Amino acid sequence: MNQFTPITQLPNSVFNALGWDYFISDEAADYLTSELAVISDPEREAFYEAGNKLYDMFVHAAEYVLYNNKLDTLGIPANLHEMIRITWERDGNLHLYGRFDFAGGVDGLPIKLLEFNADTPTSLPETAIIQWAQLKANNIDESLQFNFVYDALIENFERLIAMNPRKHPSILFSTLRDAPEDDNNVHVMMRAAEEAGLEVHFCYMDEVTFSEVEGIYAPNANGTFTRCDFWFKLTPWEYIAQDEPELCRILTEIVRKDLTIILNPAYTMLFQSKGIMAHLWDLYPMHPLLLETSFTEPIGRTDYPYVQKVLFGREGANVTIHDEIGLIAERNEGDYEGQASVYQEYTKLATDTQGYYYQAGVFYVYEACGLGFRRAKTRIIDNAAQFVGHVVQ
Repeated sequence: MNQFTPITQLPNSVFNALGWDYFISDEAADYLTSELAVISDPEREAFYEAGNKLYDMFVHAAEYVLYNNKLDTLGIPANLHEMIRITWERDGNLHLYGRFDFAGGVDGLPIKLLEFNADTPTSLPETAIIQWAQLKANNIDESLQFNFVYDALIENFERLIAMNPRKHPSILFSTLRDAPEDDNNVHVMMRAAEEAGLEVHFCYMDEVTFSEVEGIYAPNANGTFTRCDFWFKLTPWEYIAQDEPELCRILTEIVRKDLTIILNPAYTMLFQSKGIMAHLWDLYPMHPLLLETSFTEPIGRTDYPYVQKVLFGREGANVTIHDEIGLIAERNEGDYEGQASVYQEYTKLATDTQGYYYQAGVFYVYEACGLGFRRAKTRIIDNAAQFVGHVVQ
């Protein structure tokens, strides 16, 4: 990154008012930077076009996987397969939102897809609200940003209601306990859902009542329960399938009987698995937005650094960068050992004079709608990375 605009950081009172104490906690110290990355209008347009083009490609690749019975290649637990096929085929199961992670896109570097966080992407508050507020607080024209994430969410919730006219417009949002970052992300979605006309409820995952006969219920303060026709859970599908198989069975029954629309739909696992990128490469070989990706380690190839990624790793965990002769150049440990892997061609990330590496995140909410950057002093961008807003000049 060559250009930055220094800014005055938002006062703590802003985060206190929103209930987003996480962003001013010791855990998040220095997470939000006091500068905005400067991008050009052509770069903004290129990110927008890349997100839209890639989503269409992912849909094509998912169809290929389903119709050729290749679900097993994606490492998706077998107890999710039925739910994936039902939600893929049945109207009304709208993909609410996802986030593409890209290398390049600035400083003359080509945009290259690293992965698609399609099931439970985070960094919504930072991208949709905080970086916009940074413009406002520093008297910068709010239009000088690729960011209409919040408006796109409202429109997608409205679309969800219209696609399900027989459903009561009530939605339950759930997160795991003791995950304030997840709570903040869901808070943004709850506000957007309210503006779209949905009746909104919240409870933690362990408080939800699941009935394979009647659907999903949220608890009320007076000890009663409210049935909700929509449920958004910021909990990865593979966690439910592996750790809560009985819940997965009940949810399959709920989906089969069309009692509740669960979001993001189970079919987003097709996009979430990094295995889909190997199929993308087979379907679109040499596509300029893609990096060569395979299920087979490229042993013996010279001048070919590559990255090993487990199929369902998150936040940079269990990622290994190999140099041109296959030796480990950089590695992140994590909780996902034992999973199958894909092997992706290495590509350069944008850098700055301070030694940071930059990764772009582009949210997709029916269309590409917002950009934010993460940066770290290592080439593997993990959950310790900083968030950097942007301005278009």
